[in-house]
Amino acid sequence: MPDHAEKVLALARKKGVFRTRDIVARGIPRVTLTRLVQSGRIDRVGRGLYSLPGADVSEHHALAAASKRVPQGVVCLLSALRFHGLTTQQPFEVWMAIEPKARRPVVDHPPLRIVRFARSAIVDGVVVHEVEGVRVRVTDPARTVADCFRYRNKIGIDVAVEALRDYRRQKKGSLDALVETARVRRVARVMRPYLEALT
Repeated sequence: MPDHAEKVLALARKKGVFRTRDIVARGIPRVTLTRLVQSGRIDRVGRGLYSLPGADVSEHHALAAASKRVPQGVVCLLSALRFHGLTTQQPFEVWMAIEPKARRPVVDHPPLRIVRFARSAIVDGVVVHEVEGVRVRVTDPARTVADCFRYRNKIGIDVAVEALRDYRRQKKGSLDALVETARVRRVARVMRPYLEALT
């Protein structure tokens, strides 16, 4: 048992946030995890999600937890804006995109706001960041701004315009990259007047 406990603690140190299935895949009995939680050596941070107590939890902890629960998902829209520092919004839910035919995830923590993107949109303009030892897929700044204009009816045109203004002011990427992404996402015409007003 001590051997199993040490393996779980080593996994927690390496991964930051881990799932029950991570220990089961290593042949460690679930009871080891239960005992570590009861003894306070491991914290349960969500349903099926664990980490070391007092672990250095970043401001993007919810994104790491969501990505662990939905590994094929992509952090997008308001959550991606927040990640890139392009909004003053503080989304309560993690906005996550999945493929049109993907099964809707059932997650109690963190709360998710699921949107469906075409298969190509799940890949194009998506970058991988490491947050608390977890691979988090996030739309890049140009793609995020373009998506905000595409989904302006969901998030509000004021949020999209604020994101555009911050993208330009903070130099999060080139204007050419933004214009090309807007063209690909079919929002170039919608975005153009707002972009012209800022230049």
